[in-house]
Order: sequence, then C-alpha cells, then structure tokens
Amino acid sequence: MFPSLPRGEVLGTYDTYLEAQAVVDRLSKAEFPVKQLAIVGNDLKTVERVTGKLTYAKAAGAGAASGAWFGLFFGLILFLFTNNPNSLAFVGAALLIGAGFGMIFGIVSYTMSRRRRDFTSIHQVLASNYQIIIDPSQLVRAQELLARPAPTE
Repeated sequence: MFPSLPRGEVLGTYDTYLEAQAVVDRLSKAEFPVKQLAIVGNDLKTVERVTGKLTYAKAAGAGAASGAWFGLFFGLILFLFTNNPNSLAFVGAALLIGAGFGMIFGIVSYTMSRRRRDFTSIHQVLASNYQIIIDPSQLVRAQELLARPAPTE
C-alpha cells in the first residue's frame, strides 16, 4: 500500500532537492521533530540519458561482471563454511563460473532485445521544485527556528 500524500502547510518551496534537504537538516539539528515533515517533488518528469551504443561485447562484459560478483559472493560463502584448506580455490572457480554464465546470459538477453533497444542509458526522475510540507500545528515553530541565524560549525 502506498502512503498518501502528506497533508499540511507548505513551509517552503525550493528549486533543488539539496536545498530542501538542507532546511530539514537544519531543523533536525535544532531538535525539531522532523518526523512531521515531508519533502514533496512537484511536476515530475523522467529523463533518460543515452550513455552509448550497446554491442555484443558490451553486453557480454556487463553480464560477465555481474556474474563474477555473484560467483565471488557464492564462493566466499562456501569458503567461510568449509574447513578444507584448498577451499580458496572454490572462490576462484565460483568467480569464473559466475562470469561465464553471466556473459552467456548477457549475450542471450541482448540478442533477444536487439531490435528494440540498441543503446545503454540512465533513467532519472526530476522535479521542477520541492516543497517542505509540515503539520500545521508546528508551522510557526519551524518558521521561528529557520528565522534564527544558522549556527556555524
């Protein structure tokens, strides 16, 4: 179940998330009950930044790297729970087997989706502005705390 949008008063509107986060951090340092605050992003949009062309070599490399990490994890688990002095070889073997299977999986996945998507990208969700929403009973207290000069560290 998704939480509902917080109801309350707008304490402030900020252009960036970092600005809104800094205000919440400042209130937190002033012992304000920040559990009654919410940062709400408005006018959301998704941005997909294309990072390059996807090739068989890149798909194989990414799959091998992903599989190698999984193999390393599995090998280390075996190493920790085995009393065999040669069990360190299991870590290397698991890493290589994981990389091999990951590479095969990467190539097969790329082959199946090649006609639809021949590029790599990064997705972001951006907001045009961020509002700090506060419980109406705490609004005046928060405004007073923010009106004070910020403490220097």
